[in-house]
Amino acid sequence: MNNILISVVGPTAIGKTKLGILLANYFKTEIISADSRQFFKEMNIGTAVPDKEELAQAKHHFIQHKSVLETYTVGDFEREALQKLSYLFEKHKVVIMVGGSGLYVNAITDGLNNFPTVDPNIRKQLNAELENSGIAALQTKLKELDPTYYGKVDINNPQRVIRALEVTIGSGTPYSSFVNQPKEKRNFNVLTIGLKSERPMIYDRINKRVDLMIDNGLLEEAKNMLSFKNL
Repeated sequence: MNNILISVVGPTAIGKTKLGILLANYFKTEIISADSRQFFKEMNIGTAVPDKEELAQAKHHFIQHKSVLETYTVGDFEREALQKLSYLFEKHKVVIMVGGSGLYVNAITDGLNNFPTVDPNIRKQLNAELENSGIAALQTKLKELDPTYYGKVDINNPQRVIRALEVTIGSGTPYSSFVNQPKEKRNFNVLTIGLKSERPMIYDRINKRVDLMIDNGLLEEAKNMLSFKNL
């Protein structure tokens, strides 16, 4: 437990990439990205991928290593990132993680809930029911099958309702029974650094970043991604 993962988190445009590089250079170590959109090589501008100069300042992992044509889940990331950390901790006492996407950060620092694999046709049927009958019918079904989770979930969020129902129906066990179960403990310590600033400053930084993205071709990149929107 002498190894330390320093996790740098915070809102968009707050300076996570810059701090991550500074920390990596200070500790003479490497960086894992936990930004779920920076994984994909077809996207570069809108995802604010570190530029060539930044990538040259410190070794990064999980940056544009996948194609949008590949299925890549948070579970896949958890497994691959933990394998990479095991390798990196053989060389370094400290590794830096920069992100990004809260679910992906938590997958590494805390671990994911272990849900069973269910028949994908169940989700298709639930989506069809949503389209034909609306979310009220799904809400009623969830209240009957898993009243515990019904009382906790945002019942107006169709994706969350459908996810709970597909697990409940597919496993024959309420979704709530899989949530907050003991997770596998990590064999490293986590130090989280959360960056923050006053809202006007953050908005100003985001506005400037978007202007720069537009100048660098964001609209063209978005047009090129339209054919992949189903992914």
